[in-house]
Amino acid sequence: MRKTKLKSLTCFFVLFGCLMGTSQAVADELKVAVASNFYPTMKLIAKHFELKTAGSSGQQHKVILIPGSSGKHYAQIMNGAPFDMFFSADTEHAKLLEQEGKVDSGTRFTYAKGKLILWSSIDNYVDSKGEVLNKKDFRYLAIANPKLAPYGKSAEEALRSLKLWENLQGRLVRGENIAQTFQFISSGNAKLGFVAYSQIKKPALSIGGSFWEVPQTLYKPIEQQAVLLKDSPVKKSNRYIGREFLSFVKSDESLRVIFESGYDLP
Repeated sequence: MRKTKLKSLTCFFVLFGCLMGTSQAVADELKVAVASNFYPTMKLIAKHFELKTAGSSGQQHKVILIPGSSGKHYAQIMNGAPFDMFFSADTEHAKLLEQEGKVDSGTRFTYAKGKLILWSSIDNYVDSKGEVLNKKDFRYLAIANPKLAPYGKSAEEALRSLKLWENLQGRLVRGENIAQTFQFISSGNAKLGFVAYSQIKKPALSIGGSFWEVPQTLYKPIEQQAVLLKDSPVKKSNRYIGREFLSFVKSDESLRVIFESGYDLP
């Protein structure tokens, strides 16, 4: 009888230990603040990473993505938001965080180079040289807020280079981020607007309309940078997982996804 009880207790503790081990195996959650333009691409990369790390060790890492404008994410991080890493749509916000001592040393890098386009959901409306901007037969032109979104800042730079910024002020509608700007145009609320090339070039998804790829001589290069944050919460349970994910983003597998999504590679 005593032996039976001891055996039962032993089985209980073995089972409890296994359950605790399983709980630990799924405990690592990466919270990634990501620029809105890169969100669809990052979803693919994150999924590949989760599948790839769910094997030999039994760990099932989870990547939680929080999309938004780079400016808004920057402000949230400065105010203590519990993100593990930040994928910005520019170099500026990543550099500022580094200067403020918020970045894990040596982790800032360029993961993609973005391209700006003028897009309309209407076929054959935007011509191959962007002359439609001079015709002004549109009520609204959508751009992302230049104060919050790097692609909005690039749109402003392009319009200034074309000497159209002042003349078009009464027609501009500003999205909080590039995703909202895209919605303004796709819904027909704005006839055309400036968005990221990656938003219309999605793997296995055909998006219609017409577009002009804005010459990169009209705006500063859009180098998108990422950083691992010094106060990353996940480092308390797994100090290596953040760097492991950043290494995966730099891998050939991820770079292929980034290129196929409409970005130039660093």
